Amino acid sequence: MPRDIDSPDDREKPPFFDRKKEAETSFWRLKRASDGWRENRLKRVMAQEEESLLTTLGRVSYICACLYFDGVILTEIPVSMGKTTFSWFLYFFVLAVAFSLQSRLYSRWFVVDIRQIDFNRPL
Repeated sequence: MPRDIDSPDDREKPPFFDRKKEAETSFWRLKRASDGWRENRLKRVMAQEEESLLTTLGRVSYICACLYFDGVILTEIPVSMGKTTFSWFLYFFVLAVAFSLQSRLYSRWFVVDIRQIDFNRPL
């Protein structure tokens, strides 16, 4: 029986990865990503320290009002409509629209400017 020109024995072996090197590379990649997230979070916290008490209370009040509206007021839709499938679909649709609107309003009203904070700048 004739042998195939590209028999499995004649092919080049695929390159193998060094597990230790790959693990170290992925560790540093994850560390850089988490350091960036941590730095932005720290900047947001530092920027909130300079805001007024009314802004802080407004942020907390807004979140409480949104939770009350989403959790108590909107649940009246399936309760008043008899807990049918249509009422649950309507509830989740209205909840998604309300959540989208609430998050846009929150980001517009309570935006925190972190552009002025630079950790790399010497004091």
